[in-house]
Amino acid sequence: MYYRKSDLKKKIFYPQVIKVFLLATLTVATLLTAGCLTGNTEPPEGDGSYEKVRLVMNANGTNIGIESLTAKRFIELVEKESGGNVHIEFYPNDELSGGNTNEAVRSVTEGAVDLASYVTGTMSMLDPRLEVATIPWSFSSYQEARKVIDKSGGAYYEKILAEYGLVYLGSTHNAMRQLTSNRNPMRKPEDLKDMRIRVLGGEVYRLFFAALGADPIPLGWSELNIAIRQGVIEGQENGFFLMNSGRLNEIQKYMTVWNYLYENYLFVANRKTFDQLQPKTREMLRNKMREACEWSRDYLENEEKVIRQKFAAKGLEIIDLTPEELLVFKEKVAPLREELKAKYGKEACDAFLIDMPKDSLWEVGDG
Repeated sequence: MYYRKSDLKKKIFYPQVIKVFLLATLTVATLLTAGCLTGNTEPPEGDGSYEKVRLVMNANGTNIGIESLTAKRFIELVEKESGGNVHIEFYPNDELSGGNTNEAVRSVTEGAVDLASYVTGTMSMLDPRLEVATIPWSFSSYQEARKVIDKSGGAYYEKILAEYGLVYLGSTHNAMRQLTSNRNPMRKPEDLKDMRIRVLGGEVYRLFFAALGADPIPLGWSELNIAIRQGVIEGQENGFFLMNSGRLNEIQKYMTVWNYLYENYLFVANRKTFDQLQPKTREMLRNKMREACEWSRDYLENEEKVIRQKFAAKGLEIIDLTPEELLVFKEKVAPLREELKAKYGKEACDAFLIDMPKDSLWEVGDG
């Protein structure tokens, strides 16, 4: 029987104030769940021929974030298929690293955590090339993004992550990102002039809005709501799903739908841990992660349609840019796109069909 709890305690760097508490919590959780792995309770229905193993999985988002929902779906599928023999303990909110995302990413590369999920912008701390799919206007839709990633992009992720001791298991949507504001409707670059816009810490976001004349301000998600209410921040960019969870439609007046950037979550495993598993277990984990990611992609796409209707019904003014209006923005950031393409390199751009025809992705009979 294979356990990861000793590595978990040994390698993760917790802030001193909460270290004792988190380790005690993890120890109690391990003791409480150990019974289901030692035969004290009847396992759920499934194939009981799998090896008995307990794995630890970490994620950055909240319990209701799409990456957490995907992880929970994955865990359910794995435990059902394995008859309870493969058990995964899940910790959202970077709980095992005291909220320190950089330490959380390091913990999975070092093997202190077995599985993890982070957006490409966060994973790019390992290698900037992992951000290649965030080059603005690389994808026109979720369907286009998922087909590119599944056909060639995923293989590129797998290659790069392998250099850092990680196994690529799957990808799901974070968001096609939109723009909201309290200052004015946004139909042309001039409408963003000096607008204080909250952005993620990633380089692409900051450079993109600076190129449009805005004032991009990196700010944590937990601080955004109060910053908008106080007028420190005038606008922000995000996807429908996360905006809904933060109820930002209630404190912003205008939304521009322009799908300017696609970002996704990567699900990874520590290579040493993964290689120690039996081939049958490894294959099952890959299959169930793909299944969970397909489920969550469909879920988010459908939810966004519902959320959009809800936003409109509650008074948010939603603006869909015309192709002509969108072209003006694209021309404005064209030099930046060329800089980013050069930075990430030809191999990365080719893997994600950056500025390449994507018609070949749709075979006869595809929707």
